[in-house]
Amino acid sequence: MLCVQLIIKETGGSFAKNRMNIRGGQKGVKPQRQIILILDFGSQYTQLIARRIRERNVYCEIHPYYLSLADIEALQPEGIVLSGGPASVYAPSAPLPDKRIFELGLPILGICYGMQVLAYLSVSGQVHPATTREYGLAEIDLSSQSIQTSNALFAGLPNSFDVWMSHGDRIDQLPDGFQSIAKTDNSPVAAMMNLEKNFYGLQFHPEVVHTKDQDLILANYVHQICGCEGDWTMHSFIEETVEKIQNQTDGGRVLCAVSGGVDSTVLTALVQRAIGQQLVCVFVNNGLLRQNESDQVLEMFQSLKVDVHYVDATDRFLNRLAGVENPEQKRKIIGDEFIRVFQDQLNQLGQIDFLAQGTLYPDVIESVSVKGPSATIKTHHNVGGLPENLPFQLVEPLQELFKDEVRAVGTALGLPDSVLGRHPFPGPGLAVRVLGEITPGRLEVLRQADQIFIEEIRQAGIYDQIWQALTVLLPVKTVGVMGDERTYENAVALRAVTSLDGMTADWAKIPHDLLGQISNRIINQVRGINRVVYDISSKPPGTIEWE
Repeated sequence: MLCVQLIIKETGGSFAKNRMNIRGGQKGVKPQRQIILILDFGSQYTQLIARRIRERNVYCEIHPYYLSLADIEALQPEGIVLSGGPASVYAPSAPLPDKRIFELGLPILGICYGMQVLAYLSVSGQVHPATTREYGLAEIDLSSQSIQTSNALFAGLPNSFDVWMSHGDRIDQLPDGFQSIAKTDNSPVAAMMNLEKNFYGLQFHPEVVHTKDQDLILANYVHQICGCEGDWTMHSFIEETVEKIQNQTDGGRVLCAVSGGVDSTVLTALVQRAIGQQLVCVFVNNGLLRQNESDQVLEMFQSLKVDVHYVDATDRFLNRLAGVENPEQKRKIIGDEFIRVFQDQLNQLGQIDFLAQGTLYPDVIESVSVKGPSATIKTHHNVGGLPENLPFQLVEPLQELFKDEVRAVGTALGLPDSVLGRHPFPGPGLAVRVLGEITPGRLEVLRQADQIFIEEIRQAGIYDQIWQALTVLLPVKTVGVMGDERTYENAVALRAVTSLDGMTADWAKIPHDLLGQISNRIINQVRGINRVVYDISSKPPGTIEWE
């Protein structure tokens, strides 16, 4: 469960002023860390580019392709990556960046659509629909390129290897100053380079696991071509972030809603390290928690020596959710009620100047298209906007981190594995796992079934191999036979996925005999359930949660 459940659509205005940019860069002031800028053109792989670069201990940020030149200069990047995207550069409404980025003297790497942007915005380059489109694996050939030895981008790679293609256009005429440095059977220009300007283009995707380059291409780009030292580690992140939290809060008190999940616990430890007693932690029981979760959370924070104010708001939340079935409406009601609870608590807690949130990068990406021209998947509880009259500013020090990076921060802060290994839990809690109407009775049925599922995978020793495991109460009843009598009761779905960061996920291959044991226990021990199914959908096309 993330830190605070906030889900009203962002409209700008005073909300934008409340958000605190933890990076805090200013034009003309050299950032404390080197940065690679990724301009997003809507590719499904953009976040993977960021992950691969960060794995080289180099910090990077994703921004929309239309980021202004002034903002780019203010970031002072070491290099710019142009992502892929679904558009064609020659289409009337094609997304195109400010051409003046090519005059900044920075190394630029264009990937797929980004490579075509490089060619299209050059006077002499020509991009046209390919006679044969390339989707999937292709073998790249470097052996015929006479300048291979001076090509730092492909340093350390063999003359041929498999790459992942996903394009319907191709470059028919190279821009002036560019040379082809790789080809495939269908693409005479599978990669290109302008050595004088330090511009590079790849028609394939080096960021995906299907490209067999041992992650050397992006490593060569950030280290050899851009000159990044690779000194962005979680320890350096903690030091930098602690200092910024101290400077930005400047003695003010910070409210942090804790849930016991990885994100809010790491956030709490990080902010507490920065400001100590200025941090005020509140745990709100919204009646949508798992079995015995409130007691477990309070015990955990007590073991971490964190003082927590406990608020039981079960009746408030369930009364407002009565009769509501639409998942987006559920999220909005829950987010709004959390704010109301916090505002009521201000009368008891005294002056609060800031609100700390455990917002993560995937939350931002999936909720609003602020990072590029990507479609909104669903509103997230931590992002998407706040009331205009919010009485405090936001502190979101984790908002540019992926989940595994948050866990790495927690490890560096000394948090125990028992805390960092917990599966994610959604901000709206069981409200988005009880499909349809939420009632105390339906919540109790789900809690019991979910507890059995988690107990069994823990006892089988596979809990830590699974990214997230959950049970969903379906809004249908099915016919069954129990004790020679006909039953007409609820069905539940079990879902377990493996993932690195939650952006993509595959269904977990739980052994069939274990699934059978889980199903048997649930049907026999939970009154009101007579059918159990297992979800074998990946993400995409599905999301991890059902709502």
